Amino acid sequence: MFSKLLAPAVVSCLSLTSMAPLSPAAAQTPPQRAALASDSNFILTTGSLGLLQVKLGKLAQEKGSSEVVRDFGKRMVADYSKANEELAAGAKQAAYPKPVLLRPHQQIFDRFNSMGRSAFDKNYMAEMVSEHDEMAGLFADEAKDGRVQSLKQLASSMLPAVQQHQALATQTASAVGADVTATASQARKES
Repeated sequence: MFSKLLAPAVVSCLSLTSMAPLSPAAAQTPPQRAALASDSNFILTTGSLGLLQVKLGKLAQEKGSSEVVRDFGKRMVADYSKANEELAAGAKQAAYPKPVLLRPHQQIFDRFNSMGRSAFDKNYMAEMVSEHDEMAGLFADEAKDGRVQSLKQLASSMLPAVQQHQALATQTASAVGADVTATASQARKES
């Protein structure tokens, strides 16, 4: 008698659990998880690089011995302050945490903060070329292959400005005599 009462309950319970949706992590294939991790890496890295641009830009305005370097730094502060707001809003919309300055980027800032004025301009502009090359690649990859639609659109809309900064960094680096070819080849070796 007990089994007659229990059998319908078990059957209905089994049918309800088989209709329950899979958890998002379980429903994702390894390529989908990798793609979402790529979106996460995009927002983490570009957000941190944007914050670094503002900090280094302020430093360039103080330590730059060349007017073109100080002007470049001023523009980076203005442009990346706005870009950082867009990245933070994009992160929030996509349910990612607000961007923070990552440890490797803090170490770059610390290195430039302790650098003397005489070595600052060339080193700063070489770093700017390298960072903007990296950012242009990150934005282009996200615009092309991003899985989170809002981040993909954000990357597409911001890519032209990043490419403009990339060209300006290269031009300014040449103006102060920074060796950007060595920096670019070193960045490729490190990646």
